[in-house]
Amino acid sequence: MTSKEAGEMVSAETVRSQLDTVADMPGKQFPNLKVMLLLDAKDDLTAFAAFPERDRKKIQSTNPQERINREVKRRTDVVQACPNDDALLWLVTAVLFELHDEWIAFPRRYLPEGSVDQLYPELPENAPALPTTTNTPAG
Repeated sequence: MTSKEAGEMVSAETVRSQLDTVADMPGKQFPNLKVMLLLDAKDDLTAFAAFPERDRKKIQSTNPQERINREVKRRTDVVQACPNDDALLWLVTAVLFELHDEWIAFPRRYLPEGSVDQLYPELPENAPALPTTTNTPAG
């Protein structure tokens, strides 16, 4: 297999059939695992395959979560010791609020506009209206 072939994305059907193959591997030794993978978790494990191929790598990545974890760790290391659990919770909440405010002030798209629209081209009639955001300064 060449490096180009290794980096190519596969179809959703291929992903699901590969999961079937992987679930068959433990076979007789772990029958409950096969049931769990094939029946209970198959939709969750293959959900990324429904997204457009160009977005799958970003969906698979944990980089945004790791960035948040690094920032929380950096800020808690500065404090070094929290007197109690409530103080720690307050600090982490403050960091998350600060990051949220930063994301609102400097909006960037992680996925291209319209990517998720391809998943649901037509919303059902009873679907709630999508929220609209405005970037107007407070004051």
